[in-house]
Amino acid sequence: MTSPSLGGPAPAAAAELFSDALGAAEQYVGILATRGVEWGLIGPRELDRLWERHVLNSVAVEDAVPDGAFVVDVGSGAGLPGIPLALARPDARVTLLEPLERRAKFLTLTVDELGLAEQVRVVRGRAEDHRELYDVVACRAVAPLPRLLAWTQHLFVPGGRLVALKGERAQAEVAGAAKELKKRWLSATVRAVRPHPDLELTRLVIVS
Repeated sequence: MTSPSLGGPAPAAAAELFSDALGAAEQYVGILATRGVEWGLIGPRELDRLWERHVLNSVAVEDAVPDGAFVVDVGSGAGLPGIPLALARPDARVTLLEPLERRAKFLTLTVDELGLAEQVRVVRGRAEDHRELYDVVACRAVAPLPRLLAWTQHLFVPGGRLVALKGERAQAEVAGAAKELKKRWLSATVRAVRPHPDLELTRLVIVS
């Protein structure tokens, strides 16, 4: 097992958000801090912020994930937000969709090491070429909203949604995508979410 201390001690919020999966979350942070850095998926300057900025921030997505949902994490990279979501929500079934071979290999190794193979699967491919349907399409730091819509609209079922983790300019991004949303018969809202009282506010753009 990778040492969780390499990513810093788990904050109190982690115990509440991950509950019985805290040990796996600590192991995941250790993987990010070692293999994630070695393979170029995590910048070495991010080590002190792995918990708050990356792992716990990703849990904000669950605010828009219905019970028992099938979720695809588009452009999963190091597994964010898909792996933290799976750890916090064992009822969800998560697909990590990643086009790059090296990153897909990282994800496959990580899912196996965390014992998540029955809940999480890794698919190597591009969102544009993927042809399965999901309740929720989730993503983090992938692309501007108009491009995301072009890549992902065919992936969510009728009544499904795109949930994108965005920064402080989320509302401006939604406003800038108004024509694209209207053309696709979609609507978007910005939801400010604090996964835990100890954590900073984050913003979800929810398109349905």
